[in-house]
Amino acid sequence: MSVSMTKPRTRDIVEEAIFTHPPDRIWSALTDGELMARWMMRPTGFAAIVGQKFTFQTTAAGAWDGTIRCEVLEVVPGERLSYAWRGGDAGNVGYGSLLDTIVTFTLIPVAVGTRLRVVHAGFELPRNDTAFTSMGEGWKKVVRRLDDAIS
Repeated sequence: MSVSMTKPRTRDIVEEAIFTHPPDRIWSALTDGELMARWMMRPTGFAAIVGQKFTFQTTAAGAWDGTIRCEVLEVVPGERLSYAWRGGDAGNVGYGSLLDTIVTFTLIPVAVGTRLRVVHAGFELPRNDTAFTSMGEGWKKVVRRLDDAIS
């Protein structure tokens, strides 16, 4: 008799965009709560300090109250910001299923301004299929709004 362990398959969302703004302007949009609210969602309790816990609020589902619980994992001013992104409930299937992921923003200076790379990593499939699909489209939309937030 053999016992095999199956490890969940994970997928990452990767979105990139080039902005005509210098890295410090993009960094402000990533780390200023008021600016974050303009292009992404309004955070509660955010500060770009490793270990800082904060939340976003979205639509509730089942036993999940819609709170996205985040914790800042890495801050390299002007270059990289990473935070845990957790939400959902183990009892939900589809939207609102348990989610434990990491979002990383990387800024790279380019001749015309800044390349922003967003990686939202760790979607466990098939459990997070709905979140992976909807957030894949969501990141495309919100990254485009970032330019308007700082213009």
